[in-house]
Amino acid sequence: MASFSLAALTVLELAPPEMIELAARCGYETVGLRLLPATPGGIAYRLMDDAPLLRETLARLQSTGVTVADLEVVAFRPETNVASFTPFFEAGARLGAKHILVAAYDPDLARFSDRYRQFCEAAATYGLTSDLEFMPWTSVPDLKAAMRIVGDVDHPAAGILVDALHFDRSQSSLVDLRTIPARRLHYWQLCDGPAERPATTEQLIHAAREERMFPGEGAIDLIGLTKAMPDDLTISIEVPTVQLAKTVDAETRARRALAAGKSVVGRARANS
Repeated sequence: MASFSLAALTVLELAPPEMIELAARCGYETVGLRLLPATPGGIAYRLMDDAPLLRETLARLQSTGVTVADLEVVAFRPETNVASFTPFFEAGARLGAKHILVAAYDPDLARFSDRYRQFCEAAATYGLTSDLEFMPWTSVPDLKAAMRIVGDVDHPAAGILVDALHFDRSQSSLVDLRTIPARRLHYWQLCDGPAERPATTEQLIHAAREERMFPGEGAIDLIGLTKAMPDDLTISIEVPTVQLAKTVDAETRARRALAAGKSVVGRARANS
């Protein structure tokens, strides 16, 4: 049976201790924590560099029973040095995290693949998987590209992270998705979006990072996607709504996101 995780991006204004408390109140079993920014200067809570915040986060996990599903965001760029992630891995191990979200911003795919393999090897020693998220504006723009790289790397910790929005916007295929070995899928991200795909890269990025729709309220084939995914994966509910957040508090948004996600998954399971 799937469990539901509160993604960092859904309530990015909350530091990890507050986010964990909120997740527990709303009924999420797990959370995703953003320790590194998606873009230089972006919001992140660097628990590996902030011992008091890490201690408080660990205390909230202990008191609530919520666990950590994934850590974000390891964005590989040409200058990325795998050896620099040791403190990140150590913090992840202390948090009991299971997965790491990896993104490819290095145009040299041979170099990225080599470093990604090194990263998988290092992460695995801390009990962490390394899940490559394909996004249309990155060097790994779609599911087929992610399948090729993860297949070539062929490390037990290597995985493919399917995000419903990126899956749709990259026009990836459910037929291809069904061919992925189950061992390569560790968790996935659920949200919705309008039928019309953004016309520019800037619009794609803005929609993905700031303005998504709650599951079932848009036009993405979430029923088909849910039915194609293994039933037992953690489902990360990732619904950033920056405009709505100006007038609606984090808890209300997180509850709405979870209810919508459970409704979609329930309907998919009933029809499978």
